[in-house]
Amino acid sequence: MEELKLIMDGKRLDGRGFDELRPIKIEVGVLKRADGSCYLEMGRNKVMAAVYGPREVHPKHLADPSKAIVRYRYNMAPFSVEERKRPGPDRRSVEISKVSREALETIIMTEMFPRSAVDIFVEILQADAGSRTACLNAASVALVDAGIPMKGIVTSVAVAKVDGQIVLDPMKEEDNYGEADMPFAFVIRNGKIESIALLQMDGNMTRDEVKQGLELAKKGAMEIYQLQREAIMKKYRTEEEEE
Repeated sequence: MEELKLIMDGKRLDGRGFDELRPIKIEVGVLKRADGSCYLEMGRNKVMAAVYGPREVHPKHLADPSKAIVRYRYNMAPFSVEERKRPGPDRRSVEISKVSREALETIIMTEMFPRSAVDIFVEILQADAGSRTACLNAASVALVDAGIPMKGIVTSVAVAKVDGQIVLDPMKEEDNYGEADMPFAFVIRNGKIESIALLQMDGNMTRDEVKQGLELAKKGAMEIYQLQREAIMKKYRTEEEEE
């Protein structure tokens, strides 16, 4: 079988350069019944995030007297993938929910709301590569929309090793047939990257490739951060104009 070439003449299959993001669209406040919400498209990913809280914890025994608990549910709709997915959580969804919750817990000021819960629901309506990063970006914006006090914003992007080349924001074919992929989530505060909230890797990279990937991810994250910021500002500008 002939090997699939993912990079030809210095370009990727979708025509992007190595350091280019897929098209991103962000809309804030799309759900009226949620405290905060965000619809986001990143490549062919289409995700919806809803935030509820701070609110009373049910069941009550889960409440923490010193801080709020953060709950995050990552869910793929059965129709989000080509072969229909069984409804309900699987091992992958549980793992992604856990690491995403831990990333967002680093920025939420949970100590301000003891005995309460912040619930984050993220639904994938259409899946492509990098759905966990798209969901984190949407969830972070929905938290801002809900007015949850935070130390910064979480911005997430992946890098991959494809045909020996480090590339930003891999698409499905690069994710499936590349040699490695590495999702990041950064905490951005006052327009600067302050720390890494999530780092995972599937595959093998050399130390130099990891360093190169980190720099590329930082560049992509700052571009996504600007889009998150613009979407949030646009919503509040529109609200002011309506008043």
